[in-house]
Amino acid sequence: MLNENSNEEIIDELKKIVKQKGLKYTEQREIVLSILLDAQDHLTAEEVYNEIKKEHPDSNIGIATVYRALSFLEEVDLITSIAFGTDGKKYESNAKSHHDHLICTSCGKIIEFMDDEIEKRQDKIAKKNKFKITSHSMQLYGACEACQE
Repeated sequence: MLNENSNEEIIDELKKIVKQKGLKYTEQREIVLSILLDAQDHLTAEEVYNEIKKEHPDSNIGIATVYRALSFLEEVDLITSIAFGTDGKKYESNAKSHHDHLICTSCGKIIEFMDDEIEKRQDKIAKKNKFKITSHSMQLYGACEACQE
């Protein structure tokens, strides 16, 4: 879990990015980002919107603003998304350490995992093919334990 200082540093990064792009800084983007920084799970746009309603009841942020903010935050690499099934996209902060995903195609559950052996194999394959990996994402689709029953 990130500490509050880390969250502030990421919010500062957002402010720098917005300034570099010559855009107006909006509290709405900051609120959407802070929801994802504090989230334990991957959230849909609707879940982000519901969290905003709960945590920031005085803010006047509509669902369309949430979608625009999520799109912008993903474009500037502060968040990432996983797109699948009828749930559409689910979002998470990029501030977490590297991990991969197991995704249940029945209920939409996402399980994060990290496996050193997989990471080493990827590096070995890249080296063998004279390929430099700059980033990667692994998503494995199937059925979680509850959906197998």
